Amino acid sequence: MVKFHKIKVGNTSISNHSSLVLIAGPCVVESKSHAEEIAHFLKELTAKLGMGFVYKSSFDKANRTSIKGFRGLGIFKGLDILDQVKKKYNCPIITDVHDIEQCTIAGEVVDILQIP
Repeated sequence: MVKFHKIKVGNTSISNHSSLVLIAGPCVVESKSHAEEIAHFLKELTAKLGMGFVYKSSFDKANRTSIKGFRGLGIFKGLDILDQVKKKYNCPIITDVHDIEQCTIAGEVVDILQIP
């Protein structure tokens, strides 16, 4: 017998018994306008397709292949933008954390913490 699990993330339910939920967004928060443009597109697309939506983006992309690569806007500015996206588009947010000190700060804003 298959067990069905349901996880409630903000206003979205994720389950192996319900519709697909898209987890998507830019690799890293680059700017407020960029984040909102992508969130707007994804929110409209998933609404049209009848799917749930979780916005995913990093405030600090510490696991880059080059030390010269853009890492993001930093924890405070990046999380502020993610919080604005969450409120404006009424969507749950997932971001990654790279050390234990970031967990409490990010946990105040986002719905899911990812450890890369």
